[in-house]
Amino acid sequence: MPNSDIAYPEVAGLYPVSPLGESQRGIPTGRDVEWEPLVDYRRNGVSETTIHGAVAWAHGGSSIHSFGGNVLCYGRSMMKPLMMKPLAEALSSALDGPSRAIAVSSHNGDASHVAAAQAILPEEDQGLMQAPLDVPLIQFGRQVRRPRRWFHCCSGEHAAVLRACQELGWPQAGYMLPSHPFFEAYLQTLRRYLGDDWSPLKVARDGCGMPTVSNTVTELAVLFAGLADGKEEDWIWDAMVDYPDIVGGFNRLDSTVLKACEGRVLAKEGADGLLGLAILHDDFPEGLGIVIKVAHGWDPRAIWYVARGILGVLGFDLRNPYPLEKQKAFL
Repeated sequence: MPNSDIAYPEVAGLYPVSPLGESQRGIPTGRDVEWEPLVDYRRNGVSETTIHGAVAWAHGGSSIHSFGGNVLCYGRSMMKPLMMKPLAEALSSALDGPSRAIAVSSHNGDASHVAAAQAILPEEDQGLMQAPLDVPLIQFGRQVRRPRRWFHCCSGEHAAVLRACQELGWPQAGYMLPSHPFFEAYLQTLRRYLGDDWSPLKVARDGCGMPTVSNTVTELAVLFAGLADGKEEDWIWDAMVDYPDIVGGFNRLDSTVLKACEGRVLAKEGADGLLGLAILHDDFPEGLGIVIKVAHGWDPRAIWYVARGILGVLGFDLRNPYPLEKQKAFL
C-alpha cells in the first residue's frame, strides 16, 4: 500500500514524474471519495444498479446546495467555455459563428465540425495544431479508418488557442504547456470567480494534451454560475446556443440541452462523467450554475436522467434518454 507521507517529485510543482504521483496526502482517492447515490435503476421494485456521483448548485459566487460537492476532480473539456474567456476578445473579429462554437466544443468529428475547426487557422498554420490523432466519435455509412488530428473532439479548441496566440503576439510553440501565457491567462479567469488567492491543488494533462486543473464540484458550479452571470461579456454564450450541433453533435447531451432550453441554458459535457449547466432563471439573478459528476466516468444515460430531473424542476423540458429495458430510473 503506498505511503501517503512520501513526497513525490514534481515538475515545477505541477505534473508528477512518479507513477505513484496520484497517491498524495490530502487528496482522497478510491473509497475515501465522498460520492453520493444519484440514480437508482430498479426492476419490479428491486434495485439493480445504483449510480454514484456528485452534484453542486451555485448562485453567483455562493454554493447553495450539493451532494458530494467537496469531491475533487478535473474539469476536463467541460471547462472549454471558461478556457476561451481570456481569448474571446482577441478572437471576436477572427472567427465566424460556427468557428466560435467549435472553439468551445467537444465535437463528434463530422464534416461540419472539421470544416469549422479548419476555418480557424490559415492553411500554413494548420500543421502546428497538436490535437491527438483520432477518428470521428460517431460515424454513419462509410467508415473513416484513417485517424486525423482534425477528427479529434478537441481540435477546435486547439486551433482557437493557436489563432489567439497569433492575434495576441504569444508564441505558438508550447501552447499546451502550463508555462505558456495562455494557461496563466486561464488561471486568472478562474480567479475572477473563485477569488484572487485561489490556486489549483493539482494540474494534469488532459487527454488532448492541454492542461486541466483540479476543482471541487462546488467550485465548478460557481464557475458555471459565472458563465450565466457574464453571458453578455463576450460571444461564447451566443455561439453555443446559436450552433448547438457544433458544440457536440448527433445525440450528444449538451447539444440536446442547448436546443431544448431555447437559449436559457448553456450546457457543456466533460470527459469521465461531467456535465456543466449555466442557467438563466428569474429566481437566480446572479446566474445559476449546476455541475454533475458521475463517479464511474462517462455515463450519458445516467447524467441525462439527473439533468432532466434538475432542469424539469426549473421549468425546462428535456426529453428522456433512450428507454430502459423494463427498468425504472429513480433520482
